[in-house]
Amino acid sequence: MKFTKQDLLTLLIGLFLFASCKNPDSIGLDVDPSQAIQGTLVNSEVRSQTVLDNAVNTVGLTRHPLGYMVDPVFGKTEASVAMTVVPPSLSYDFGTSPSLDSAILVLRIDTNLLSPKIKFYGDTTNSIYSIDVYQLTNKITTYKSSDVQAHNSTLLGNFRSKIYPNTPIKISHILKGKTDTLKTVRAEIRIPLNKAFIQSTLLSLPTTGTTTNVKFIDYFKGLYAEINKTSSTGTGGIAFIDFSNAKSYLQLVYKNTNSSNGTDTVDVKWPINTSSGAITANIKHDYTGTAIKTQLDNPPTTANPTPYTVTYTQGLVGVRTKISFPNLANFTTTYGKSIINKAELVVDLSAGTYAYPFGPAQRLSLYRWDIAEQPVNVPDHDPLTNTGGDRRGLSDGIFGGYYDSLKNRYIFIVTSYVQDLIDKKLTDYGTFIGPTALDVFQIAPTATSADRAVIGTGVNTTNKVKLNIYYSKIN
Repeated sequence: MKFTKQDLLTLLIGLFLFASCKNPDSIGLDVDPSQAIQGTLVNSEVRSQTVLDNAVNTVGLTRHPLGYMVDPVFGKTEASVAMTVVPPSLSYDFGTSPSLDSAILVLRIDTNLLSPKIKFYGDTTNSIYSIDVYQLTNKITTYKSSDVQAHNSTLLGNFRSKIYPNTPIKISHILKGKTDTLKTVRAEIRIPLNKAFIQSTLLSLPTTGTTTNVKFIDYFKGLYAEINKTSSTGTGGIAFIDFSNAKSYLQLVYKNTNSSNGTDTVDVKWPINTSSGAITANIKHDYTGTAIKTQLDNPPTTANPTPYTVTYTQGLVGVRTKISFPNLANFTTTYGKSIINKAELVVDLSAGTYAYPFGPAQRLSLYRWDIAEQPVNVPDHDPLTNTGGDRRGLSDGIFGGYYDSLKNRYIFIVTSYVQDLIDKKLTDYGTFIGPTALDVFQIAPTATSADRAVIGTGVNTTNKVKLNIYYSKIN
């Protein structure tokens, strides 16, 4: 057989390709280059400790917590709500000889449909919730989660029942001049208030008392709702109340004399929402007798930087896990100058620490401190905007932090952050893991999620937090 130069070249190329393939079975398989992780893998040490959250501003929240729960791991948590009430209209007129039929404080449980866990965290099966309502002593002027809102001691109303956050209820619909009907609404907590108090305080108020919202707030102050721990039963839970638009309100049903000397029944809603007045939450945690208290009182030391096998993170401005990466400062010395192809922070839940009614956090946040110890995004989750951000910033779905129910873990992509720490473009003043609301990523302690997680530390032999780094050495 006679070969041309072109035939001989083709034959040699073919022999070279087949000889270099160590696994002939892989020939023809489609591999997405974007999914293939290149480089050498190293598991870099992660140190962690449990730290207390700082109080946060609770005005203007997307939802406000209300409840009480006793968690065998995280101790006791209590959340109360102070509410500003405003008139339905300025110079509101109750008419002639108004007589109150009923006064009900209506608290709409959050209507977010993304997840039932956004609306409520805790026990909806067995626990009985007892909620007391009082009048505020002063109008709301302080807004932190740690601020206690003073209230009068006279009880105005009480709700005692189970709470079903996903079950619609039927309520009376008052129609002026017509027969009342029933209508179905989403889950609400409806608390009857003392009629004599409302009659003397509101229905006797002349129109001059409601000429402005400011004037009325100076007079009425507002309402305060808290859990009565004595008459509540079970492990409890936290409901999240929606104060947007007109979903929560003070409902007054009263009769007055019309122009024909007849009687009219009036159903009016006095707004309680974040756009018309201040609404704040007071949140308390009691870690007495828990392992969390032990860790807070005995933090890691230089001599013993990893004394615990788990750390803790909890919503409602509770605790968070602070992490550090001690090996990254000397990464170049150890492995040479490198390009980080991919770095992922894997956060494993400690086995056996998540079960109804205190399930695992549905989403965790990861953020860092700047030099002023203010929370900021890590580069991998710093969205690029017209006024700043990082071009390497990733979307929520790619950055991660969502609960993987199959492997009971969370994964964050931190490639850019690790590269910047290795290259000393950034200094690690503090990196934190904490719960965040499923629908909103927060880089500060959250008051809109009660979720919690027990995280295995780097010294844990089974479930642990670890940093996987895939790198390529630069010659």
